[in-house]
Amino acid sequence: MAILAQDFYLRDAVIVAKALIGCVLHIHHTSGMIVETEAYRADDPASHSFNGPTPRNRTMFGPAGHLYVYRSYGLHWCANIVCVPGSAVLIRALEPTGGVDMMKMRRNVEGVTRLCSGPGKLSQALAITGDMDGVSLDRTPCFVSAPSSTPTIIAGPRIGISKAIDQPWRFGLDKSPFLSRKFPDHMGTANP
Repeated sequence: MAILAQDFYLRDAVIVAKALIGCVLHIHHTSGMIVETEAYRADDPASHSFNGPTPRNRTMFGPAGHLYVYRSYGLHWCANIVCVPGSAVLIRALEPTGGVDMMKMRRNVEGVTRLCSGPGKLSQALAITGDMDGVSLDRTPCFVSAPSSTPTIIAGPRIGISKAIDQPWRFGLDKSPFLSRKFPDHMGTANP
């Protein structure tokens, strides 16, 4: 399995969000194929980085290929991967591929399709917390590996935001039962 190099991430967040579909996120003894992402750029009003660096978002302005982890609504940890400065890709859903029993125990859930079908769920399943903010994803035990085949990717509007809602910067693996939410039926594929 080929670990993605830093230059993979050192690109526009929209390009990286699309390219991450089908890749596998490995965190310690758990892993999952990335089936859903959302892109957030520095000039995006919906991005944490829109108003510049703060103590909360400082990782977004650091090196590409690192985790940016934040707590959403004071409840759930969310894992993002930093791209060019001030931008990141939110990992929205995974298809569990390794350490599934550990994930089930952490989430107290039996159904595999529900284990990682949302940003908070996948962070709980993979034990991602704020302590992992800034962790590099370039070597074991935390890394992302390249996809084993070329996925069919669909695109649509992002979820749970109130600004820049018209941007089709949510990407997903077509027909995946592991998505956090279905894409609208009228959306086409995002493949080149």
